[in-house]
Amino acid sequence: MTAPPIVRLGIRVRADRAEIALAQLLPILQAGAEEREVDGDVEYSLYAPVAELPRLDDIRALAGDAVIDVSTEPVPDGWERRWHDYLRPVTVGSFTIRPPWIEGAEEDLVIDPGPFFGAGTHPTTRVALRLLLDAEPGGPLCDWGAGTGVLSVAAARLGFGPVTAVEVDPGALEVIRANAVANGVEVATRWLNLAATAAPWAPTVVANLTRELLLVTADVVERPPRRLIASGILTREVDEVAAAFAPRGLRESARHTEGEWTAVALEATA
Repeated sequence: MTAPPIVRLGIRVRADRAEIALAQLLPILQAGAEEREVDGDVEYSLYAPVAELPRLDDIRALAGDAVIDVSTEPVPDGWERRWHDYLRPVTVGSFTIRPPWIEGAEEDLVIDPGPFFGAGTHPTTRVALRLLLDAEPGGPLCDWGAGTGVLSVAAARLGFGPVTAVEVDPGALEVIRANAVANGVEVATRWLNLAATAAPWAPTVVANLTRELLLVTADVVERPPRRLIASGILTREVDEVAAAFAPRGLRESARHTEGEWTAVALEATA
């Protein structure tokens, strides 16, 4: 059976509303999106068969008047790696994160995202990593929703261990394992749907998720960690997320903000 052709859906939004629009569009951009500047605006793109693309009404219902235009176009073979052309090295504290096809220093964190989105370029990863760099390293760490393994590999490099990366996409787990090997560290991987199953315990947890998933996790977690770094949330959502974990004995100890995004560190009070 021939696979259906892939098309690119471009969602063009106002530059001054881009970060908020991206957060609003997360329900339809769950795996991430290609981002580029177009005539002073920002365009987010996703790739899928026509039948799997979101409806225009759904896009506008989520992002409202931030949306300027929505377009589609057929794409050639290799669409799933097209966004790699936009990747650049990112420096966060003592770490420089880069893809393997860009030259750099031997000590750089080298992340190949494969067909997935996640190479340290999004603010949610950077603010989470800043809080991780501020934490005292050591002991087990679990990365809830590890993506391509940026935070997991960084944690192992910092001296946490054992490190476990949790992901719902089996393909992402393969990418995480490959990135761990490429950086000379050990990261165990585990398939888990955090929306349906309580997350595994570790004394330190990083969770670069969404507001909705963090709230679900706070409600169902069986044993809260001693330290939780929560990211993937807009600054205006941070207090709500922190409050959701308060009944679990966790209180805010620090936060980092970049643009519209904030990560918060929560510590056990007893």
